Amino acid sequence: MAKLMVVLLLVLLAATVTDAGSATIAAGRQARRSRFLLANSAAYNPPLPSPYACSKKSAAVCLAPGSPGPACCRGQCVDTTASADHCSGCNKVCRQDRSTCCGGRCVDLLSDKDNCGTCGNQCNNKCSYGFCDYAM
Repeated sequence: MAKLMVVLLLVLLAATVTDAGSATIAAGRQARRSRFLLANSAAYNPPLPSPYACSKKSAAVCLAPGSPGPACCRGQCVDTTASADHCSGCNKVCRQDRSTCCGGRCVDLLSDKDNCGTCGNQCNNKCSYGFCDYAM
């Protein structure tokens, strides 16, 4: 039992010395970082600004020719009539797996009669698997 107590005290003492040593290193100077890790970090290589980055103060950039869309959502110009992440407005996500944004509405191109296979393709009777009047 006495040997167990001695071993436990030694382990506790070793843990205390290790913590104190790391605290003096951290307080005295910063730990060195690998140049490889630093070269691949965002702090070393900040992301390039997008030519279509916008804010509420500068949303006019979204109206420029060549812009992805006229709306400013989360700092990016988007087309709210075709974006599945911003369908008919900012941050309105099409929730179903097969949904696509057509004209500001989330639709299923495999079964929607007004958007069968592609946006705007209307069927006379029924849309099945993205084909009009399939197997009738």
